[in-house]
Amino acid sequence: MISTNDFRPGVVVILDGDLCAVVSSQHVKRGRGSAYVRAKIRNLKSGAITERTFNAGERVPHAYLDRREM
Repeated sequence: MISTNDFRPGVVVILDGDLCAVVSSQHVKRGRGSAYVRAKIRNLKSGAITERTFNAGERVPHAYLDRREM
């Protein structure tokens, strides 16, 4: 499990049963209310990029990939 506070470009996580790579992330702390993380995520299966909002400190499953040149 990895915290959403640790999102960096290139980190691969499992969301909704699909592998997704973090393209960019932004930690937002408003004056009132709780902090949140806004992240652009690329679905590695379809290639689609979506923007999702997570609560700060939320934990998601981390995926370990082996990258090889073929």
